[in-house]
Amino acid sequence: MISKETYTLRNGVKLPKVGFGTWQIPPGDQTFNAVRDALSVGYRHIDTAEGYQNERSVGDAIRASKIPREDVFVTSKLESHIKTFEGALAAFDKTLEELGFDYLDLFLIHAPWPWSEIGKDCREGNVLAYKAMEQRHREGRIRAIGVSNFSPDDLVNIIEHTEIVPHVNQIGYFIGLDQKETIDFCNDKGIFVEAYSPLGIGYLLKNETLIEMAKRYQVSAAQIAIRYLLDKGVCPLPKSVHKHRMVENITLDFHISKEDTKVLDAIKGDPRRWQ
Repeated sequence: MISKETYTLRNGVKLPKVGFGTWQIPPGDQTFNAVRDALSVGYRHIDTAEGYQNERSVGDAIRASKIPREDVFVTSKLESHIKTFEGALAAFDKTLEELGFDYLDLFLIHAPWPWSEIGKDCREGNVLAYKAMEQRHREGRIRAIGVSNFSPDDLVNIIEHTEIVPHVNQIGYFIGLDQKETIDFCNDKGIFVEAYSPLGIGYLLKNETLIEMAKRYQVSAAQIAIRYLLDKGVCPLPKSVHKHRMVENITLDFHISKEDTKVLDAIKGDPRRWQ
């Protein structure tokens, strides 16, 4: 079963092949219930972030599950506007406090620029924040460190000015959104790729090619979209608040043929803009 399979990061840390995303799930009961349900159906990889404001609920749900902490891989992210050494140290410590954990499995810089200033040159700040993460990693408080939404140029800046090549780059990656340049760079440097929004925030599921292909494989369009990413060797992070969808999104014990993969590869255009 895919829920029991793992990838191995460059430093030997293993992470489950499919993660459960919590973006846009409100804190409190909704996040608690979603994470509780995800864990109950087999997920062992939970992705959150400071910016989601639901870290405390994630931690509460993991504890309530009674699953040993070491059996659940947990990721959080540094808020995108924090670009100082001391600020990053304090933010990480706050994340641990919110989650109620002694350590984190993976911590990422959420973006190379503040979300309110996309494209801003924050090269120096990214290096300072990353160096703080390196310190917490050396202290044993983070098992792996990395970035999110970083382009090859953003990654070069980190690699040239810090000691640890990022273990992970989490990017928006799904059928229709070509991230070949970034993925090729990451593969060359041993940076593992995680794929957020594997369903294109739901818009991808309206694609007629996926719908027809799913009928032939006797699965859902969502399962095709997630399996496609697994067959590419990346870690998808699907999200749902519906338990039956959670089960569906992790029931992936099939493979897409090479011919059908080529058909999916040919789909172009960000499905989030297909409205």
